[in-house]
Amino acid sequence: MPPRAPADTAARFLPPLPERTIPALREAASGCTACPLHLTGTQTVFGEGPERAPLMLVGEQPGDKEDLAGRPFVGPAGQLLDRALVDAGIDRAQVYVTNTVKHFKWVQKGRRRIHEKPGRLEIVACVPWLESEIAAVTPTGIVCLGATAATALISRDFKVTQDRGEILATPYAGWIMGTIHPSALLRIEDPAMAEAGYARFVSDLVKAQERLAGAAPDQRQAGAA
Repeated sequence: MPPRAPADTAARFLPPLPERTIPALREAASGCTACPLHLTGTQTVFGEGPERAPLMLVGEQPGDKEDLAGRPFVGPAGQLLDRALVDAGIDRAQVYVTNTVKHFKWVQKGRRRIHEKPGRLEIVACVPWLESEIAAVTPTGIVCLGATAATALISRDFKVTQDRGEILATPYAGWIMGTIHPSALLRIEDPAMAEAGYARFVSDLVKAQERLAGAAPDQRQAGAA
């Protein structure tokens, strides 16, 4: 049986092609109702950063803090990401950050709203926003933070644990790579393991920085064996 198609996608909310600047896309996305997550998210959380940023970072979805603030990567995972970017020698001001899904998906646990992984139909419904952001920003490189972004932009067969840190070819930009989401590091309870995980995450970002500087090896085709 063929995979079920989403009932709706964000494509019908996109501005006309000549007008797909980041400000125009952000305004249009604020009224997106392409998937049910608009009913539970406080607001659309669109990407932000320079419109001609050389590097784009793509996460999964906004978290609780981001949902309330209306900005991506402002919570604990974003703070950890900011520290890792500094340690990797990447200027945060030159990076465009966004998420694959633009609304917060959550379940209530007592008084807390707990992150719930977005489903395939929600991802497919939201991807037109992400693809339009990439087209507007025209980054040199893209780093996918976590499996959701990597499977959306690289391949559904991409395994973060196996394929992270590898520079790949992509039609979206000059190159693309995948690594873990910084929120995964926050869930590591053992201090030594957390330190090692952070060091490896920074190492992946260093590879991205080296590629931007032209010092990294050529990439292989995304999805290739």
